[in-house]
Amino acid sequence: MQALLPAGWKAPIGYANGVAVEAGRIVFIAGQVGWNAQQVFESEALAPQFEQALANILDVLAEAGGQPRHICRITAYCIDRPGYLAARGELGAIWRRLMGRHYPAMSMIFVADLLDHPAKIELEATAVIPR
Repeated sequence: MQALLPAGWKAPIGYANGVAVEAGRIVFIAGQVGWNAQQVFESEALAPQFEQALANILDVLAEAGGQPRHICRITAYCIDRPGYLAARGELGAIWRRLMGRHYPAMSMIFVADLLDHPAKIELEATAVIPR
């Protein structure tokens, strides 16, 4: 995977503007919320839900034979913009613990609500596992 940074652009922090990958096995991971394998929320707080949602992404990816470094894109949907901004340091620490220094293309979208209550954040991902 190659992170794309056009000449003269300031480097983004915590994500890539774009990525290029060679063809391989493409894995599309549906939106994952912060519940456990039994679909039970263990916390209503944003950071623990983020951690669980990201762990769920990685569990689904592992089922396909992938690793965190194979994730090319993550889209996050969050219902709490002030809470997200206040928790950025904690979320970054969770990210580095689970993903290391791998930063795919990412989008953060703030929404009015999510389907599964009391979800505060939902993550979906696309990965490419090399041949």
